[in-house]
Amino acid sequence: MITDPATQKTIMLDHLKKEASLFSAQPPQLPPGALPNAAMPALAMSPPTSPAKVEDLGKAMIEGHEVMGKRFTFQPPGAPQMPGMPQLPGMPQVPGAQLPKSALTTSEIWTSTKTQLPVLSRTRGSFGEQICHCKFTQAGEPHPSLFQVPAGYKTVTPPALPH
Repeated sequence: MITDPATQKTIMLDHLKKEASLFSAQPPQLPPGALPNAAMPALAMSPPTSPAKVEDLGKAMIEGHEVMGKRFTFQPPGAPQMPGMPQLPGMPQVPGAQLPKSALTTSEIWTSTKTQLPVLSRTRGSFGEQICHCKFTQAGEPHPSLFQVPAGYKTVTPPALPH
């Protein structure tokens, strides 16, 4: 699939048949009042047990790029309790299994001051440590040939969508 944001067109490639189908990438416009006035369903998530503590880490340089850092420390929600074992009359009681309590989790996020995108994030908790390091690439406009039907592909009319 090739999507060109400048022309709002999408090209769907079938590599087996060497065919390309062109589509408009713009979502269809609905007439005013076409959507019902129903509220979005609420997410079934429990609120955090305590608000996150936010610490400003200031400015730094990562691979020659200026970044701003923040550290978020929070207590994740507790694990659900395991149900107890069913008991037969006259059998001794067996305590239910207990899951370990959650420890504090910290997330350190370094954001580029130029692009406002995260460059480095490090999250530590009872699960261990997770690091995501985004590498920089050449900035600028992509070459127009990246948004064209490849050589050797035949352009076909896409099938009509059902109404």
